[in-house]
Amino acid sequence: MQYRNFGRLDFKVSALGFGAMRLPTKDGAIDEPTATEMLHYAIDQGLNYIDTAYNYHRGESESFLGRALKGGYRDRVKLVTKLPTWQVNDSSDFDKLLNTQLDRLQVDFVDFYLLHSLNAGMWSTMRDLGVLEWADKAIAAGRFGHLGFSFHGSYDGFKQIVDEYDWPMCLIQYNYMDVENQAGMKGLKYAASKGMAVAIMEPLLGGKLASAPEPVQSVWDSSPRKRSAVAWALHWLWNQPEVSVVLSGMGTMQQVKDNIEYASESGVGSLTEEELALYDRVREAYHGLTAIACTQCGYCMPCPQGVDIPRNFFVYNEGLMYANPEPGRGEYDWWRRAHERDSSRADIRAAMCIQCGACEEKCPQSIQISKWMPVVHKALGENGPLARTLD
Repeated sequence: MQYRNFGRLDFKVSALGFGAMRLPTKDGAIDEPTATEMLHYAIDQGLNYIDTAYNYHRGESESFLGRALKGGYRDRVKLVTKLPTWQVNDSSDFDKLLNTQLDRLQVDFVDFYLLHSLNAGMWSTMRDLGVLEWADKAIAAGRFGHLGFSFHGSYDGFKQIVDEYDWPMCLIQYNYMDVENQAGMKGLKYAASKGMAVAIMEPLLGGKLASAPEPVQSVWDSSPRKRSAVAWALHWLWNQPEVSVVLSGMGTMQQVKDNIEYASESGVGSLTEEELALYDRVREAYHGLTAIACTQCGYCMPCPQGVDIPRNFFVYNEGLMYANPEPGRGEYDWWRRAHERDSSRADIRAAMCIQCGACEEKCPQSIQISKWMPVVHKALGENGPLARTLD
């Protein structure tokens, strides 16, 4: 196992971390014998960073870890869990939720406690409820070692959060396809410049990068160095000095063994210039599989009906790029449910388009937005096919 600096903290972290969100299951529950064997093997091979959260596996991930880390394994790792920010209604919930989590984990202390899934809006809510003052007291009382946050939002929101507290670490979604998405490479470098450790989630974009369609695979195959799509994705991250640890949600023992092997070969600056150029070609190959030439410039916005036109096109195109529309369909339905729960939130789905054409006059790519919107809705909202053309 290779080890890396963890920001300004006096701690060497294994290059690979164990994400406990996608543990193996059997009959709808965590397959504990298999998952325990995987976890113990990883720790025995030098992995020393375990990440979970309140809601993983419908709340069972923390409880599983409480059992699996007995027998001295807890003392060999940094244990990380997360405050479910969406379940906090007032400041009294901070202690209630942490108490529940410590009970599940069968510990009285976790090394890192993260504010889960922050964006600018959720950060404002947590800050105004006094989460920082509460956290300082909890740290002083020995309930957890360090406060951090996980993030899903824009770079501007990320920078705001970083600047408003002396954070020791954060967790961001980042991979070779998300260079400019969410916090992105810019956010990674900004956090590291502040001395923060940066842990990485979704290194394979929820598994979308684990296998490559033929146009992409042919690019990988053109390299003299032969690696799996997973190995290429992980080494791109480990090549960057700002990356502290890469989390993997491993579901089989073979995945554990493969990822530990990749981690043992990892290192900053280990990729050649030719190999780095390969990732640019891979991105181009993926983007060549899309149907709608949207550049996410936002000139079409705002839509009079509240439709988030660029987001709809992005999700639709991703379904084509990775030959998997299901994540996009889930997100599309979440937009509907979010609006139903809170009518003050716009229903941003393509279904709300009335084909007024106002957006098309402003689109620099001359996209036939009014014609594409029903196609997007049929594919994402009604489980129809993902068409590559309007014909």
